[in-house]
Amino acid sequence: MPQYMITYLGGNPPSTPEEGKQHFAKYKTWLASLGSAALSPANPLKQFHTVNSDGSVTSGGTTNMSGFTLIQVESMEEALGHAKACPFLDIGGSLEVSELVQMKM
Repeated sequence: MPQYMITYLGGNPPSTPEEGKQHFAKYKTWLASLGSAALSPANPLKQFHTVNSDGSVTSGGTTNMSGFTLIQVESMEEALGHAKACPFLDIGGSLEVSELVQMKM
């Protein structure tokens, strides 16, 4: 069965602790709705660094990716359906859904 990565892009952090709790409750409900399809449900990112082609390292990232969720479902359409229900969209973020390529080594 194919695996998909839902990438979180942008988004506005909650303005109050209470708003944050409410949003996180919605997010936990959404994650629970994924059930066994969620392979790696919540992966926020922080402390970005970029390794440049010349080997130098700079502080900060070059994308606005803030995290990801890995799911395993039957089709891209099903993956997109799950993404459309994600409450990350409620805080002004967008989601990119990509099928993972299974490489044989």
